[in-house]
Amino acid sequence: MEFPEDLKYTPDHEWIRVNDTQTEATIGITDFAQRELGDIVYVDVSTIGETVAHGAVFGTIEAVKTVSDLFMPVSGAVLEANREIDANPALVNTAPYGAGWLVKIQIADPNQLGTLLRADEYKKLIGA
Repeated sequence: MEFPEDLKYTPDHEWIRVNDTQTEATIGITDFAQRELGDIVYVDVSTIGETVAHGAVFGTIEAVKTVSDLFMPVSGAVLEANREIDANPALVNTAPYGAGWLVKIQIADPNQLGTLLRADEYKKLIGA
């Protein structure tokens, strides 16, 4: 299982990659989460253009056996959803930290980044 050191993580198994100016970020689900969910068949993000609060639901992810909510790691405006996963949702399984990203946001409060987990803390949380 991968745990890239340049990302921050949530206890709900989302990751966030912040740009250099800490104004925008890319969000996805962790390798652990995609393994737990199994084969991803659909991702629904209906919050494009909306500002979503820290911890609020920004979409859902559907696997063969379950549907799970996606939670916003920090407050921000959803700028874009990954359209590649519309046609190929398996990208979330095969490249969760790359081509399988979910949304890009404009960060509303960079101070919230301090509440997120480092890779070592996330690994401890999931017992890896």
